[in-house]
Amino acid sequence: MASLFEAYITNLGKYNEGELVGKTLKFPTTPQEVQALLKDICVDGIRYEEFFITSFDGDVLGLYDYLGEYENLDELNHLACLLSELDQGELEKFEAVIDGGSHTSSVADLINLTQNLDCFEFYPDIEGEEDLGRYFMEDLAIPAELKDYFDYEAYGRDVSINEGGHFAPGGYVVQTSGDFKEYYHGPQDIPPEHKVLSFPKLSIREQIAAYKEIIDSSSLEGHRQISKKEREER
Repeated sequence: MASLFEAYITNLGKYNEGELVGKTLKFPTTPQEVQALLKDICVDGIRYEEFFITSFDGDVLGLYDYLGEYENLDELNHLACLLSELDQGELEKFEAVIDGGSHTSSVADLINLTQNLDCFEFYPDIEGEEDLGRYFMEDLAIPAELKDYFDYEAYGRDVSINEGGHFAPGGYVVQTSGDFKEYYHGPQDIPPEHKVLSFPKLSIREQIAAYKEIIDSSSLEGHRQISKKEREER
């Protein structure tokens, strides 16, 4: 399955310690790929458990403008899987809708949008009001000798205002149906095959090493605190 977008995953604990440790994860992904990535950036569920996303990139125009640093990886993967099922025309319609800021307040909104694209009409290559006016003028019974005098731009402007349409980089989009359904309500609605988040499976030796590092670090920090207190009391 081709990658649609990618996220740069960063170890939050190491970031707070002043060290940037991260790696790129491509979506759609798999549990095995997530486990391998988390292990590579030292998020093992023992020493470090938290991570965040420092940046997004990808082929879905404008999508990463609506994604945040603490997104749920399962939700992101579910969104990517749904987007991968769209044909090129549907994907362009999706891009046009989100360009107008509709249904973009959360990943849940974006997921629901992928399943409600039939509520919208998309007209590719209509770049402005004049193009729109010329397109819809075809439905008007205007004598041929008067067509050169017709104000296509003004007509297109009225059409877009009246129906609340939006001119996106790829064309013109308008919502034609108010029957927008909320299919997705939260992570509990994600199919098992789309869930990917799990910590790496560590060997016994790796687990022992991780716990030893925590103990050593705690002992060192405790020693530093005692030394600091002794210096302050002198």
